[in-house]
Amino acid sequence: MDSPQTSTIVDRVLHVLAGVARAGKPVSAKQIAAMVQQPVSTVYRHLASLKKWGLLQEHMNSGTFEPGPTGVQLAWGFDQNSNLISQSREEISNLVERSGESVGLLVYTNGEMVCIAMEESTQPLRCSFTKGRAHSLHKGASAKSLLAFMPRKLQQKLLAEQLADRPQEIAALEAQLDEIRRRGYSISESEVDLGVWGVSVPLLTPNARLEGTLTLMAPALRVGTREPELIRMAVETAQRICNRF
Repeated sequence: MDSPQTSTIVDRVLHVLAGVARAGKPVSAKQIAAMVQQPVSTVYRHLASLKKWGLLQEHMNSGTFEPGPTGVQLAWGFDQNSNLISQSREEISNLVERSGESVGLLVYTNGEMVCIAMEESTQPLRCSFTKGRAHSLHKGASAKSLLAFMPRKLQQKLLAEQLADRPQEIAALEAQLDEIRRRGYSISESEVDLGVWGVSVPLLTPNARLEGTLTLMAPALRVGTREPELIRMAVETAQRICNRF
């Protein structure tokens, strides 16, 4: 069994790795130290270990750090073996084909929302959701769908962290989350990307454990009178996925 000290060291190393992953671009050791709030000398030691295992690599010209080749292996293994992705893949493709719109699969992890799968329609859509990209948890249909169905204590903790010193916003959002739980899905327009409408339906196991959320996205101008139909399609697709758990 690992000692508390070992666990703390491992957590710090993984904090560095996660910080580089979230950055979305090569970052310096000094920038990483600021992100993870660790001394630069300590960060360099962690970076050496992560480089050794191929989880990070040093940019050849700038001396900055970026994800390494082992990350590709991890991503491939995740795509091939994730139960959520395997149970959802066919249904997502069918929904894209029937709706003519783009569909994403998003999950909560470590204080953020991450897109783990995205299938785009043949029709144009300007959307910031791409596979592997992280987003905050208080704006948009996807974020609110996840927040509404996660354990209450975790929900309150995240709201306090992301909306600190804004009690009125927290109260308003909590009211929205209550309505989403009652309705069973979340909808939004232009909250994350201007002109983009979305409906997001939580994916729950039989014992009500939240696995992720399924989101159908379309330009608001293209939705029009199709909104009830698109909501119905997304809800039915999510239910079929949940029936496979």
